[in-house]
Amino acid sequence: MILIADGGSSGIKWCLLEKTEKLMEFTTTGMNPVMLTYEEMSQRVANEVAPQFQVPLEQIERIYYYGAGCRGDEYNRAVEKALKNSFPYSVIAVDSDMTGAAKALCGSQPGIACILGTGSNSCLYDGEKIIDSVAPLGYILGDEGSGAVLGRQLISDVFKKQLPPELCLKFREQYDLDMDTVIRRVYGSPEANRFLASLTPFLAKYIEEPSIHRLVLNSFKSFFVRNVSHYMAYKTLPVNFVGSVAYHFRDVLQEAAAAIDCNVGKVIASPMEGLISYHVRN
Repeated sequence: MILIADGGSSGIKWCLLEKTEKLMEFTTTGMNPVMLTYEEMSQRVANEVAPQFQVPLEQIERIYYYGAGCRGDEYNRAVEKALKNSFPYSVIAVDSDMTGAAKALCGSQPGIACILGTGSNSCLYDGEKIIDSVAPLGYILGDEGSGAVLGRQLISDVFKKQLPPELCLKFREQYDLDMDTVIRRVYGSPEANRFLASLTPFLAKYIEEPSIHRLVLNSFKSFFVRNVSHYMAYKTLPVNFVGSVAYHFRDVLQEAAAAIDCNVGKVIASPMEGLISYHVRN
């Protein structure tokens, strides 16, 4: 048996496979090794993941974990160690969510793979490996087009009264957030990105409003200009996307892509089906 994990900051999707058969799928709380300690991640795995299985854990031969924040040996080892505590018999491979996205979107074909979810990222993939990338830098310094950055801009526009008064009122009615609560949840929490990204349903609900449409479109344009346009082949290769933000705002995404004359390829909400296909073949 193999266990595949699509590890986002907001949630982790798991799928247990026996050859080509799905035995079970479930979702747990997200974890990012940049923001959580090894002890916190280990506790989440022990409390939320291991108890899910009705089969003996030693029957899970391999675990493929593709995760947000898994961007180097230090962070990858922390995730591997956290998993190993609950799955001591499994061979564990930890890689970045970007690698997982590239495998899911491109398979064995060259292309540009992008993530637009809680965070954002991109890479140039040659059909086997990532050959170029642009640093995402997180929601404070980068992550253009991500749920966290969209939420950050929305909060800012509401409290700085940049949106029409009726939209500001609707936001306050929907979320019941005062400024003190916002400051505490953004500056006093290790998972402020998840809080900010949780506000994107408001943007989806009112996307036909010109001010909301402009907010989302400008963030997507910034993603294309500051990330995608770096790759020499961005006008000839398909630019593929995975993530809830890309999927739910795909019409606006197409509009932003047209502004720099590139072609959007696949747009999928989750990489899991693509990862299953990849690992079944390989």
